[in-house]
Amino acid sequence: MRNRFDEQLALLNKKMIEMGALCENIIALSTKALLDGDVEGAKRVTAIGSDIDHMEREIESICLKLLLHQQPVARDLRQISAALKMITDMERIGDQAEDIAEIIPFLSGRTGEECAEIREMAEVTINMVTDCVDAYVKQDLKLARSVYDHDDVVDTCFDKVKSKLISMIAQNTDNGEYAIDLLMIAKYFERIGDHAVNIAEWVEFSVTGEHKE
Repeated sequence: MRNRFDEQLALLNKKMIEMGALCENIIALSTKALLDGDVEGAKRVTAIGSDIDHMEREIESICLKLLLHQQPVARDLRQISAALKMITDMERIGDQAEDIAEIIPFLSGRTGEECAEIREMAEVTINMVTDCVDAYVKQDLKLARSVYDHDDVVDTCFDKVKSKLISMIAQNTDNGEYAIDLLMIAKYFERIGDHAVNIAEWVEFSVTGEHKE
């Protein structure tokens, strides 16, 4: 019985890694489309979003089977429960990346080059997602908690973007619509960081049994 449970738990971990990789890919693709001014590339983001939605349902099914048929206890139960919570935030990360891609056609070829912090936000949020999933699989509390520090970097970048865009509008009001679009993109990256923090908190719960509010 335990061998069967361990096999299914290993499958769960494998699928979590795959879903995490999809989240990394969709952030990277939407960022590349933005920086390249690539409208066609932005359209490809939707396909990855669909894959993430499918993976969420698949992982949910694995978790429910483990809960219903294997009757896990203690740490195993926390790990499965945490996975169910995590995939909700991972799916939302996919949605936020799609939201970024949907704005790109309205930028008229402009790439947000005035705000290097947007690129930094993308890089940091990708690393945050990677660390969250690795921390879950390895049950690494230190790695999970490191995500909180990375979120501070994302928040600082967001504040810098806001300041730059305010200055941009002040210098030329014709940039107003473009600046608002960039601000929305930066906000979506900031939200991705928030979702990564939520995931890290559930990883911490799976290890300690305590959820950080």
